[in-house]
Amino acid sequence: MQAFQHANGLTEDGTCDGRTWAALVEASWDLGDRLLYHRVPNLRGDDVAELQRRLGRLGFDAGRVDGIFGPLTLHALEDFQRNVGLAPDGICGYETLQALQRLGGRTDGGRSVASVREEEVLRRVSPTLAGKRLVVGDLGGLGALARGLTKRLRALGAVVLELDEPDGSVQAGATNRFGADLYLGLRATDGPGRFAYYAVPGFESIGGRRLAELLYDHISTVVAPCGPAEGVRLPVLRETRMPAVLCELGPIRPVLDHAPMVTDAVVQAVSTWVTTPLAAASPTD
Repeated sequence: MQAFQHANGLTEDGTCDGRTWAALVEASWDLGDRLLYHRVPNLRGDDVAELQRRLGRLGFDAGRVDGIFGPLTLHALEDFQRNVGLAPDGICGYETLQALQRLGGRTDGGRSVASVREEEVLRRVSPTLAGKRLVVGDLGGLGALARGLTKRLRALGAVVLELDEPDGSVQAGATNRFGADLYLGLRATDGPGRFAYYAVPGFESIGGRRLAELLYDHISTVVAPCGPAEGVRLPVLRETRMPAVLCELGPIRPVLDHAPMVTDAVVQAVSTWVTTPLAAASPTD
């Protein structure tokens, strides 16, 4: 239970509260267990994520693999249905599943449209902080650090929105409306820190992973111990539409005692990311 809570950004107390139960319900759905279609509120679940993954690897743009059946997923499903000769009703039922299964071999391996799009966007961005739209979000316990970081980034020419809200979904919505190029969340923790980016089986944010690794490299020289970059599906990472990282820093006392050095480390990591937002390819790539 605690491992599941950790991966989903829940309180790691081993208790099945309302949020844990909702996450467990989402994880219980397999593709084909129910009809999938667009509604408000959006359907959520691992079956939606699997549909997005399959559509994306067939070249239909369902957006990020976030397990949320939104407008992009609807349009991708309708395009797929038209291409295979089905009525484009936007409902993933028996006939649509059969068509997806017939093309199953084409969805094994390879990259999704969302992954290719993110990489191309990052290749084209200006390699400077000036004018970049950044969000610094305090999710609890690190307000002073967030304010200092906001001030430093603004001094370097970035357009920064600072958020102070414990609900990750609320921060994600505000970040999307702001049209941010990058989201950086901060949260205090009693244990060792970690640097989380969005990842699920078959999809990860390559820009988020790159920044998480840079933050680990810089901050772990200042505050120890720190856990490495980790791909998870926290709400604030799942629901943002740009590269996003959540820095959970702790134990809190050493972090606050070294706040100026931590701020310097974060600014260095972000500056490096802006210059090189993609990791260098390995010789085997």
